[in-house]
Amino acid sequence: MTSCKRTQKKESAHDWVALEVTATAYNSVPWQTDGKPTLAAWGDTLKPGMKAIAVSRDLIKRGLTHNTMVKIDTFPDTFYVKDKMHRKWRKKIDIYMGNNIDSARNWGRKKLMICYAVPKNDSITK
Repeated sequence: MTSCKRTQKKESAHDWVALEVTATAYNSVPWQTDGKPTLAAWGDTLKPGMKAIAVSRDLIKRGLTHNTMVKIDTFPDTFYVKDKMHRKWRKKIDIYMGNNIDSARNWGRKKLMICYAVPKNDSITK
């Protein structure tokens, strides 16, 4: 994905914003969390197979809030923001990979482009 413009449809209610982030992966297993491994920060229950991501808190201020639609370079699917990361991270997303620890480890850490949807009547800080 080189541009968010190809993601847009005519008469879309959203603007698509491109952003380079660092992407890692996570699982819903007890040793990776502070408590209930399937409970996300906004109260959503994570289930294997969900197209969910966690975002660093600085990205929330840029418009990546709960249930924001996100296209991730290299993935054909649309993901949704369901979780928040620790305050120490910046410009980072965590891709939910269910209980598949091997897939998360194999993903590793990558810099890539994302496009996220912002309602046209909202203003964002770039």
